[in-house]
Amino acid sequence: MSTAEGPAPGLPVRMPRPRQPGRHRRPEPLTAPEGAPALVLAVPGTPSSAIRSLAEEIVSIARIELSGLDPRIGYVDGDGEEYPTLESVLAQAATERGDQAPAAVVVPLLAGPEASVMRRLRQAVADSRSAAEVTDVLGPHPLLAEALHVRLSEAGLARADRARLFTVATAADGIILATVGGEEAVQAAGVTGLLLAARLAVPVLAAALDIEGSVAGAAEQLRSSGSTTLALAPYVVGPEVAPEVLHDAAKEADCSAADALGPYPAIGKLVVSTYTASLGIAQPSQGAPLG
Repeated sequence: MSTAEGPAPGLPVRMPRPRQPGRHRRPEPLTAPEGAPALVLAVPGTPSSAIRSLAEEIVSIARIELSGLDPRIGYVDGDGEEYPTLESVLAQAATERGDQAPAAVVVPLLAGPEASVMRRLRQAVADSRSAAEVTDVLGPHPLLAEALHVRLSEAGLARADRARLFTVATAADGIILATVGGEEAVQAAGVTGLLLAARLAVPVLAAALDIEGSVAGAAEQLRSSGSTTLALAPYVVGPEVAPEVLHDAAKEADCSAADALGPYPAIGKLVVSTYTASLGIAQPSQGAPLG
């Protein structure tokens, strides 16, 4: 029994759980609703063991970000055996979930728009005869600018943090943001490029790997505006383009290159946020990017 002065002697007192103060406190973990559709990661490009490992690592990050998630991997150019096709993965999800709509949410593993891949992806959904929804691509997004910054710093082409009082001798003073998907992709990459330029305080120009002369043109424009040390930052997760294409692009621009985005944690987070947004699930806000 409690009194006006407080709880009666001997009764337990429930103390509120202490919360970490400030904007960096840890968000409450997010859990997928019961019966939520499967998340199908649509992987473009020619499948290989390296690409499968990358996709599995991104799925592992997604599981951590959203407990109770049912993630699956479907390959746009799968062979139906070692690398299951997107169509077969969707058909299986539909069979398992019966009349549930949507049975799956398809998230393209693409940093930016690539019309030819998206057409094939939507055709696979139609051919599977499943009630599946297709989301937008992952970018543009501030987390992708963060990932690009990290990949450049790992290659010694940018400082890890502008606030630190040291320099990188090989740091670039001009960045070529290399994407695939033609002019549409270049326009979209330009948005992330602005965010990257703000982080690095150097000019950033987007160029298309699948448009002849685009990378060389961006390099010439940067040099004509005063940049002397350029760097190529691949605005691709990895499967979208063969490694030799990136190597040839860096050679064409006569500059060093960072690695593709790969299984950087931000990619897994964006896959989950794209999935939850399609379902109208509120997700804890991401902290401000470092740098």
